[in-house]
Amino acid sequence: MLRVDTIDHRIISCLMSNARSSYAEIGKEVGLSAPAVKRRVDKLLDNGVLRGFTAVVDPEALGWGTEAFVEVHCRGNVAPHDIQQRLEAMAEVRAAYTVSGAADAIVHLRAADIHHLESALERLRGVEIIDRTVSTVVLSRLLDRPPAP
Repeated sequence: MLRVDTIDHRIISCLMSNARSSYAEIGKEVGLSAPAVKRRVDKLLDNGVLRGFTAVVDPEALGWGTEAFVEVHCRGNVAPHDIQQRLEAMAEVRAAYTVSGAADAIVHLRAADIHHLESALERLRGVEIIDRTVSTVVLSRLLDRPPAP
């Protein structure tokens, strides 16, 4: 794993503030030339420190404003990879996590409306390895922040 130094942290902070910043703009901020910034960014990408660049879109603006968190309880002892493999096909699954406690996983679902959410939950419950689910529908988002730079 790449050791991230102070300059790398500052570059990452600049990218998190505005991923569209040019290497020259970042270089002015951190005291490096544009080519030096590019080399560091490339190294951060190659080593998985930076996973890529993306546009952050409001799901509600795209018609996916209903969300829920679902505890997934599997039949027997199921490997995390097997859970992941079965969830990947569902477009409504935005994220999934293995967790400690009674549940085997927590799934974050997004849907267009409550009827779409109900349909997604029915399909989730129909997955052969899943014994039962416990759903919590999100009423409002109180805090949603990116990782600290």
